Amino acid sequence: MEKLRQKRWVRIALYVIGLIGIGVGFLILFPYLISRFNIPIEGLASTAYLVVFGITLLSNAAVLIPVTYPHLTIMIAAAQYWDPFMIALVASVAGALGEITAYYAGRLGKRIALLENVPVYDKVVGWMAKYGLWGIFVMSVQPILPVDIAGLLAGASKMPLWKFLLPCWAGKLGKYLVACYLGGAILRLLPPLPFWP
Repeated sequence: MEKLRQKRWVRIALYVIGLIGIGVGFLILFPYLISRFNIPIEGLASTAYLVVFGITLLSNAAVLIPVTYPHLTIMIAAAQYWDPFMIALVASVAGALGEITAYYAGRLGKRIALLENVPVYDKVVGWMAKYGLWGIFVMSVQPILPVDIAGLLAGASKMPLWKFLLPCWAGKLGKYLVACYLGGAILRLLPPLPFWP
């Protein structure tokens, strides 16, 4: 039993490392392609917003699978060239809409049997019962635990969809604003690569 648990944690760690690698690879590749092929970035703003929307929507629609790192790095890369506030706003709307899958999975499911095996499930259940909308907001702001647990619980408790989406969107907006502005500031502190903007 212990070996199975260790194998599971190794797989999870490799998965997370792979996601971080994909995100960092994109963060390096994007400026390189722009400088290498002399791509005018002024006309690509609407496409960048659409790409951020689509990738954020898809990564937030995955229930209980952590895929946050690639879309955060894509947002940080896009914020280097376009308005960081607009990138965060577009991503927060997409992120909140993506969480609808977890909400409806909880609403349509009679029992949430899969969640009982998640280590933090009992803590989150008690926390959500105590804090409600504030609990959803805090789950959306923090970057470690998946918001899907809050969505599943909100759906299972038959909370109205708008009461779930509003604090979820507000929390994601705050998290993505920090990611865009702070991530851009951190990137400016790094030593410049030959193709870095």
